[in-house]
Order: sequence, then structure tokens, then C-alpha cells
Amino acid sequence: MTEKTDNDQGNVPSRQRKRFAGISSRAYEHPADRSALVALRKLTGFDTVFKALSGLLPERSLRLLFLSDSVRVSDAQFSHLNDMLRDACYILDLEKVPPMYVTQDPKPNAMCIGLDEPIIVVTTGLVELLDEEEMRAVVGHEVGHALSGHSVYRTILLFLTTLAVKVAWIPLGNMAIMAIVTALREWFRKSELSADRAGLLAGQDIQASMRGLMKIAGGNHLHEMNVDAFLAQADEYEKGGDLRDSVLKILNVLPRTHPFTTVRAAELKKWSETRDYQRIMDGHYPRRSEDKDTSVTDSFRQSAGHYAESVRTSKDPLMKLVGDIAGGAGDLAGDLGGKLRSRFGGGASHSDGDDGAAGSGGTGDSGDTDGGSGSDGGGKGQSEG
Repeated sequence: MTEKTDNDQGNVPSRQRKRFAGISSRAYEHPADRSALVALRKLTGFDTVFKALSGLLPERSLRLLFLSDSVRVSDAQFSHLNDMLRDACYILDLEKVPPMYVTQDPKPNAMCIGLDEPIIVVTTGLVELLDEEEMRAVVGHEVGHALSGHSVYRTILLFLTTLAVKVAWIPLGNMAIMAIVTALREWFRKSELSADRAGLLAGQDIQASMRGLMKIAGGNHLHEMNVDAFLAQADEYEKGGDLRDSVLKILNVLPRTHPFTTVRAAELKKWSETRDYQRIMDGHYPRRSEDKDTSVTDSFRQSAGHYAESVRTSKDPLMKLVGDIAGGAGDLAGDLGGKLRSRFGGGASHSDGDDGAAGSGGTGDSGDTDGGSGSDGGGKGQSEG
């Protein structure tokens, strides 16, 4: 357990945080993020391939850039950030504390990159924007990236994005690379939700996490903002408009590496109220020692189930339409299957009345079951805190 010290204003009470010894990143990872990571970790020779790629990627250049043109966090420089970093690594049980740099940039930003060893970079805009507890959640967010191994894929995404610009004059080459980049961005948006959860586990203060996301969206005017109203924006965004707005939402998010800030806040608030979060806080979570035994099939099944549930419960007009179509197809398949069973079953037994009743019951059960399942660049970063 770690003790929180007062900030400069003296308005943050001292308290203790729980430590999660041996915690696996699977404990907090978003289902889509988790399934992709489990599959990649199971690939034989995967680490070797990426280490071989490290010679092609600008990792060494990025390290030298930050070392030469940024301030490295230590006991002598930005000591309060150094304390937060070590604290987050202790809580999440990350054995090797990654180097951390502060770089001059007015835009609030943070990222975790690197193939062999992750490094964390935060901008002066972010440091100046957030208070101690809000910053603690951001540092925990980046440590969560490091624990999950996201920095490897983030570095590759940065490289491919830069490469796509260089080969833009080659039509087919650019299309192939951008297809990979689009898929990586979709995965990375889910990985950001995972890292937000890690930040909450490190800070253990949901209000600070909410305030931090709200400030990233609206700046340092906390007295002019309200968390409940901010979350209401996310709800309005999800369910508002018609099918045209749904298509525009998809087009707006495609080029982004992060979900929209209101959506991140709503997703994190929702997760903080689940039994999964409470079980972690109570000390019941998967351990790193069990990672090698994790089933890829189960992870994909959980991911598919999550997406199906998201479609079923979504308030977005397009997602509701997809759910309705899927549910209608399930009902139609159930009705058709029941009629076929009734017809051919009746012909086999020569008892239309009894078999018809049985077929009708089968149609109801099958329809409910099917309906339920069916409704179901380069440079110093682009990743928001």
C-alpha cells in the first residue's frame, strides 16, 4: 500500500492505496484489446520478429530525441512526477520503472512508446493543466500501457503512419498500409480504454479521473465545468441524431488513435461501477503467472460477446438498426426452422395435431434464442493523456 502525500495547495487528504501484487494486465484490459493481445502473445516467435523490426523503426532516434531535447524525470527534476511514476509502478507491480520525460509542448499530451524498453513522455501542457490526483491517473494510464505491452504496437503504428505518407504516391502500396493502420487504430482506441482503467487502479479516485478527462477536453476552467453534465454529453452523443449522424460518427473516429473524451469518461465511469472492478479492489484478479495458460478462443469469445452486448444495448441509431436486423433475422430463422420441423415431423409421425403443437413450442424457444444471440506523425506523439 502506498501513502498519498499532500499536494502544493495542501487540499488533498493523505490516504492509502491498495497494491495489486502480480496483477495481470488482463484484469483491466478491454475485451477487444485483451483478445488481440492474447493472440499476439501466443504467436511463436512474435517477440523475435518485432525485435528484428526494431532496426527499421525510429525507436533509437526517438530515444535520442527525448534525451537531448526534453527533461528526464528523476529525484532531481520533476521529483513529484517521479514519485507518481514509482508509486504507479509499485501499485501495478511493474518491476522495471520506465524512463519518463517532460517535453515542451502547450498541447496536453502523453504517450508510451518503445519496442525493447518503453519510455513515457508527457507534455508541459499536460503537467500544467492537471492537479496532482488527476496527473496520478494519467501516469497510471501510461504505466498500464507499459504493463500491457501497448508501447510495442504504438511504436509500429507511428512508423506505419509515417510510412503511409512516404508511399502515398504508390496507390496500391498506400492502400495496403492504410488498411493495416486503420485496423491498428481501431485496436488502439480500445487499448486506450484499457489504460484508462489502469489509471483508475493506480489513482483509485474516480472523480480525479473524470476531472482529468474533462480538463483535456475543455481546458483549465474546472469551475466552469460539471462532471455530470460532461457525462450527459456522452449519452447525448451516443443516442442523438439519425442514421446520417451515425455514419458521420464513424468517419470522424476513423483517423483517431483515441476515443472521444466524453466517450472515454462514460466508459470508465461505467467500468468503475461493475463487479469486475470491485473484485480487483477486493484482491481477486488474474495473475501474470497464469497468462501463459490463457485461452485465445475464450478471449475471442469474450470479445465477440462484448461487441454483441454493445450492439444490443447501444442507443446509437445505426447500432439499434443493426441489432433490430440481427434480431429479426434470428426470429425469422427460428420461425422458418419451426415450420420446417413441424411440416417434416408431421409427415413422419402422421400426427399433425401433436406435432404441430410441438413445432409451435420449438419455434418460440428457437426464436427467443436466436434473437438474443443475434442482437447481439512520427515525432512526439499523438496520444492524449
